Amino acid sequence: MKINLPLELINQVLERDNFACQKCGFKNLKKEGLEIHHINPKIFNGLNEINNLATLCSICHKYAPDNEKDFKNYLSEKIDSKILETFRKSNYSISQKTKTGMNNSFKNGKHVTKAPLGYKLVNKQLLIDLDKSEKIKNIFEEFLNSNISLTQLAKKNGFTTSGIIKLLKNTTYLGKVKFANKESKGQHEPIVDKQLFEQVQEKLK
Repeated sequence: MKINLPLELINQVLERDNFACQKCGFKNLKKEGLEIHHINPKIFNGLNEINNLATLCSICHKYAPDNEKDFKNYLSEKIDSKILETFRKSNYSISQKTKTGMNNSFKNGKHVTKAPLGYKLVNKQLLIDLDKSEKIKNIFEEFLNSNISLTQLAKKNGFTTSGIIKLLKNTTYLGKVKFANKESKGQHEPIVDKQLFEQVQEKLK
């Protein structure tokens, strides 16, 4: 379980939900294969409060909708955890091998997921895409130095509002890599300087 929440709160949610997925009923007292889901996502100002959190297994969590209304409908459509057992075993074996490889890459300062806009992956190395990186700089600078709203900025650049927020919070643009809630200096070059990034984070608050 990799969740950026206070341990006490995680345990409260798990105990309330009887250590079981609220969609399929999968249960594990050791917490293995369980995740905590924000009913109203943090990106839409959802709070880290027990009434905004629900326990899901890793499979049900993967397909859970990102908005509150759809999620409640999703949760109401129950499924038997036994139906997912074959997928769960296969997924666990593959994911463990994948996580080991990704963790090793992270320790070496390598980016371990899909290249974000402004970068490209070449021979497993994250390199700046000169054409698109300029767009990233412009987005950061326009948000900081104008009165444009996040919604307007998103539409102008072909993003959703949640997408533009994720972009503006993405520390990959600072030259950092992240994996399993850990962050360190990456091997790649930053697109945005530290001062600009921190000023944007302050304005996002």
